[in-house]
Amino acid sequence: MIRYLVVLGVGYVLGTKAGRRRYEQIAGTYKAVTESPAAKAMIDAGRRKIADRVSPDPALVTLTEIDSDTTVIGPETAQRGQRPS
Repeated sequence: MIRYLVVLGVGYVLGTKAGRRRYEQIAGTYKAVTESPAAKAMIDAGRRKIADRVSPDPALVTLTEIDSDTTVIGPETAQRGQRPS
């Protein structure tokens, strides 16, 4: 039983050292990729697209423009015979 625990302990210590190095390598690569402006723009666009798709709120459309600074908007309604998506 003691031999089994010693083997587990040695395996754990060696595994955590190798695992930590690999983790730091993956984390560094992830930071380098996600901190670039192009990647940030793509991530933000993807998040907006997903949020728009799963949003429970109806899309808003312009109903009428009162003047250059004021616009009346309302929820988008489904056309007759079609179910809302």
